[in-house]
Amino acid sequence: MENIELTMLFGGVMSLLLGVVVYFLKQLLSDFKKVEQDLTQVKNTTEIIRAEFKGMNDLLNQRINFLEKRVDRLENQTFND
Repeated sequence: MENIELTMLFGGVMSLLLGVVVYFLKQLLSDFKKVEQDLTQVKNTTEIIRAEFKGMNDLLNQRINFLEKRVDRLENQTFND
């Protein structure tokens, strides 16, 4: 009789502990899903920033080339006169 009570108590405690483990595993899975979504958002934002930076870099290079040609023309006009 005492053995049966001990077995039932042990079973109850194990069920409670397994329930706690399952709860925390569900929380962990939910956190991983949120992290995955955040990572996707960060990747998308990074690609947008990279594209904007490339566009600005190209524009600055065009501006620099234009100014260099202008300076060369002015130098040629000044020193050739």
